[in-house]
Order: sequence, then C-alpha cells, then structure tokens
Amino acid sequence: MIYDIKTPDFTHTDIQLPSSKSISNRVLIINALSHCPQKIGGLYMSDDIMAMTKALAQNESSIDIGAAGTAMRFLTAYFATQAGIRVLSGTERMKDRPIRLLVDALRELGASIEYTEKEGFPPLKISGHTLTGGEIKLDGGVSSQYISALLMIAPVMINGLRLRLTGEVISRPYIDLTVGLMRRFGVSVAEEDNVITVPPQQYSDIGNFSVEADWSAASYWYEMMALCRNSKATVSLSGLKADSMQGDSKIADLFDKFGVRTVFTDSGVVISKKNVTVNGFFEYDFLSMPDMAQTVVVTCAMLGIPFRFGGLQSLRIKETDRLDALCREMLKLGFALEIHNDSALEWRGERVETNVSPVIETYQDHRMAMAFAPAALCLDHGIMIDKPEVVTKSYPSFWGDLEKAGFLIKIND
Repeated sequence: MIYDIKTPDFTHTDIQLPSSKSISNRVLIINALSHCPQKIGGLYMSDDIMAMTKALAQNESSIDIGAAGTAMRFLTAYFATQAGIRVLSGTERMKDRPIRLLVDALRELGASIEYTEKEGFPPLKISGHTLTGGEIKLDGGVSSQYISALLMIAPVMINGLRLRLTGEVISRPYIDLTVGLMRRFGVSVAEEDNVITVPPQQYSDIGNFSVEADWSAASYWYEMMALCRNSKATVSLSGLKADSMQGDSKIADLFDKFGVRTVFTDSGVVISKKNVTVNGFFEYDFLSMPDMAQTVVVTCAMLGIPFRFGGLQSLRIKETDRLDALCREMLKLGFALEIHNDSALEWRGERVETNVSPVIETYQDHRMAMAFAPAALCLDHGIMIDKPEVVTKSYPSFWGDLEKAGFLIKIND
C-alpha cells in the first residue's frame, strides 16, 4: 500500500500525542521487577508497547517481540533474572541486529544465554535464574539500551552492579532517563564520572504513575511547522512537559533555529511560526538524540539549509540502516547526501535531478515514514509513502492526525 500525500497550508490543529515509548518500556520492566506490580497510567498501545506488555504477561517458553528492538534488549536482561527457559525471537530484521555485547555482559554477571541460530544475534535461548552481579566494563559507544537493560536488573542481582563505561558515551540522556526512573521507584543509584553503582535492593511500589507524552512524536509536528508556509499556523500538542526527562525534548530548542516558537501551557505546548535564525552551513552533533536525525535532515534539506550532522553511528543498527536509507530516499527528492566515517551525514547545498512524484520507501522503519511525510508541504505534487502502516510501531494515529490537520491522503494500491 502507498499513501499519496498532499496538503493545503493548515491553520490550527489540536493533537493528543502518544505517550513516551522510552518511558513506557522502562517503567514496564521496572514494574515487573517490583514485588507489587501496579497498573501504569497513560500507556499508549503502539506495536512496541504491546509487544513488551504481552511478553511480560504471557507464561510461554517462546516469545516473539516482532520488530521491537528496545523490547529485545530489555527483555533479554529481564528474562535472564526470571526462573524458567524462554526463547526470545523477532522479525528477520531483528535477527540481523547485533546483541553480542549485551549477552556477553549478562554472561559475565552470571546469565545463561545461548544463540539458537546465528552467533551474536537473536533468537536467544535464555535460562533464567538469580544473577550474581558484580563489576563489569562496557563500551559507552554501544547502544544505550544495552546499558539501560543492565541497570534496570541491577537491584535484583545478588551483588548488585558496578558498571564502568569506557570511551565516549552515546545517547547519554537515555541512560539518565533510566537512572531517573529507577530513583523515582525507590532505588539508589550512585554515579561518579562514568561509573554507575547500583547496590542490591528492592524497587518500591510505583504508586500512581502516568507516562508523559512523547517528544519524539512531537518532533514531526515541529517539522511540519518549520515547513508550513502559513505564517499564522499553530499546533497544540497535549501532554508535553517543560521539565521532561526525555532527551528528545531538546528538539524544541533545536527547532527554534528553524523558525518554530514553543510556548508551554498547563496542558502541553503550542508551537507557531517565527523567523529562521540559521545562517549558512549548519552543524550539529546528534550523539545525545540520534532518533531525531531523520526529522532534522528532511527539515534542513527542504528549507535549503546545508548541513553536517555527527554522532550518528548508532543509526546503522536501528530498524534499518538509517544512514543508507536517508541517502537513498533524499536522492529521490534531489538531495545528494554524503556519509562520513559511518557516523556523519553531510549535504553541501547542491541539488540534483529529482523525481516528479517520488515514492519514499520506509524500510520497515516508522521514523522514515513520519520524517518524510511533512515534505509534502514543500512539494507541488506532494509525496508518496510506501508501506505507511509502519507508523503503528510508535504512533498508530499519525496518519489520522495528519488528516485532522488538513493533509489530503489518498491510498494507491
């Protein structure tokens, strides 16, 4: 299925954003590790959250988490601490996403995990039991989800965990989010330089906890506002917090440079147009929020702002190889991007011949679909998105919200 997307300039719309996927996944694991699991408020049942919820609820030996990468990492650690034998698997793409470093770390802490197919990749056979714990080293340049997975199970290990991160630490806000939530639920965590220490202890009752709205989902509305031609357009985004623990909340400051004003209200934020302040070549390091790279790449290109973006090394092992995917699809829009050292993307401002009616491939990646859809605001013939249903991974109501805002979406088989 292909969506053909065109739009008039919208004026105002109110959007109820999904809850934070990052917070939801962490709280679900923490809640499961507590002695008195409680109902969590505000959960938005995207594909990833449903995969996590189902896996934690079912009592089966074989668990398929589909394309939910966070669930694969977090559940690998979680089930390593739980009595019983389970085989954890997922989609074919999941079977190509490396997990060796996490498995090696868990084995060092006493876990019993085997690869059932390809060495270093899912599926995994996990024989769960109480882990010894102790002190380990881990490269801080690996996925922050590995680090978060280890931290969350640390309190239930016999000796707790002393985790020493080496080298450059990427996606630090996601680690900070994990530590913040652990503390929120009664666990003491000590941090000194790049050493994180979690003594053995118990999670406390999470009480009345409700998950806040997702800043990652908000980023696509920031992109739309930046690309919208209507100077009087406004969008109200419910549930966003100024003091959010989400690293992606920095998107508000970043998009201020691209002409988007943010005003916080009692219920969320209202975004509107202002002057673009970027002057000339724009450089930014996405080390702390790599998931926002696709959104900002499309935004800058459509605004005609040349750029060089670093800190993108983790994009190679996401739902797809996002560096290659961005280069291929941006070329269809007339932008020839260059990859440098597997960690940076650059566009120098040159345009190449473009497709009149480009069809954007999504590569089973929800963020490819949502980052490219707003480009319809700048293209006379609109844009077409192949396999648009991938947005159900994190934001199932995305297309309905676009129609609410005035986008015209036609289905092409």
